[in-house]
Amino acid sequence: MWVLGLLLAVLLLMKGQESWGACVEVESDTEAVATENFKLGCICCKRRAEVPATASVDWYYMKVPNTSFVQIYSFRDKDITMGPQFDKRLTWKGSENSTDLQDGSIVLHNVTTNDTGHYRCEITRNLTIHSYRIPTYSQKNFTLTVVEKPTRPDASIVSEVMMYVSIIGLQLWLLVEMIYCYGKISAAGAAQRESMAEYIATPPTEKNSEDLLVDE
Repeated sequence: MWVLGLLLAVLLLMKGQESWGACVEVESDTEAVATENFKLGCICCKRRAEVPATASVDWYYMKVPNTSFVQIYSFRDKDITMGPQFDKRLTWKGSENSTDLQDGSIVLHNVTTNDTGHYRCEITRNLTIHSYRIPTYSQKNFTLTVVEKPTRPDASIVSEVMMYVSIIGLQLWLLVEMIYCYGKISAAGAAQRESMAEYIATPPTEKNSEDLLVDE
C-alpha cells in the first residue's frame, strides 16, 4: 500500500509542476555580437499562479543618442505586429500555448552596430478575480551594446586566473610535502642503517653478553 501511496504522491507532484510551472525573472543580456542572433529577454512572473489572467507584450526601441521610444513589436492574443525599424528581423521567443505571457522575450536576427540603443519591454497583465478584471503592468529597460567580437566579463577572467593560481599553489604544496616526506624517510633509513652497521661492527663477545643480559 505504501508503494501505491508513494507513486500517487509522485504523480501529483509532477502534475503540480506541470500546471504551476517555474518562473524566474532573469535580466536580459546587454552585449550582442555583430552578424549573430541575440535574445532580447523580458520575463515577468505572475505572483499568484492560481489566478487566471491574460497578458500582452510590447517592445520599444530608442536609438543612441537619445531620441524617443518607438514601438517595434507587439504580441497580443498570438497576433504579432512589427514595426519597420528592424526589417522583420524580430521573432517571438516567449511563452507558448498560453494567453498568460510570463516570458515576453524576442530574438533579434543578424545584429548590426545600428541596433545599439535602449530597449523597453512592457507586459500588461489582466487578472480575473471573481468576475473582476484587475490590470497589472511591468516594465523592463536595458541598453544594448553591439561589439565585433564577444568580450569576456571581468569576473570570468578573475575566476580563471584564481583557478590557475590555485592549481599552481596546490602543485607547489604537494611538491613540498613530497620533499618533506622524502626527507623523513631518508632520515629514518639512515638511522636504521647506522644502527645495523653498529650492530654488525659489535664484537661477538659483546653480542653474547648483551643477549645474556636480555635473557636474565
